[in-house]
Amino acid sequence: MKLRAVFPFLLFTFSASIYSQTFSIQKTAEKINIDGDLSDWKTPFLGPFVIHNSGEKASQNTMVSLSWNDENLYIAYHCNDSRIIGKSRNKDSEIYKTDDLVEIFIDPDGDGKNYVEIGVNAFSTNYDILIKCISPDCGGWKTSTQFNISGLEAVSKITSEGFCTEIKIPFSSLENIENGNFIKPKSGTKWRANTFRIDYGNTTEYLALQPYKSLKYGFHQPQEFPVFEFVE
Repeated sequence: MKLRAVFPFLLFTFSASIYSQTFSIQKTAEKINIDGDLSDWKTPFLGPFVIHNSGEKASQNTMVSLSWNDENLYIAYHCNDSRIIGKSRNKDSEIYKTDDLVEIFIDPDGDGKNYVEIGVNAFSTNYDILIKCISPDCGGWKTSTQFNISGLEAVSKITSEGFCTEIKIPFSSLENIENGNFIKPKSGTKWRANTFRIDYGNTTEYLALQPYKSLKYGFHQPQEFPVFEFVE
């Protein structure tokens, strides 16, 4: 499937919620195939991503869209990329150090003490880790690559414009987050989360849907994650 002509409209449609730090996750009745092809994606896209610690415009556009049904969370990214860096690697490789990739951090109970990080590169290599705060102000973190999201699906597709990525996260797989206080979402449920991209192309940029005010800890600032609300 190819990107339809309507997609550029979605690509450059700004959401008013990007400045309020609240984003809606629309429920869908559509069957979503995780194949990296966004031509059949129905939910509007948010963005573009900006430099994570300044809010300045990125060199290349990144958009994201989220949807859900009773069993899964779905995320789609559209990344313009004139020079894709990376390759296919083993599961849970440290691709965030080397490869162009997209990421999502999810803190379902919003306490900022532990959260899930998922990353996927342009070649469908992915990792999933659990991050726990081990210092009073969360300036220190302990990561666990032993944490695995059962049923996670993540596929990227390289296009003429860059690459697209789709991710499926089963809600049941998040029940084993230690001290995560996970409750299966319903309409009105709110999570703290943020979506990111690392672009190692012509100039290295760390991008986010919602930028941070603090410059202290890079991407790892759950106290500044925006709110994602599940809606019908």
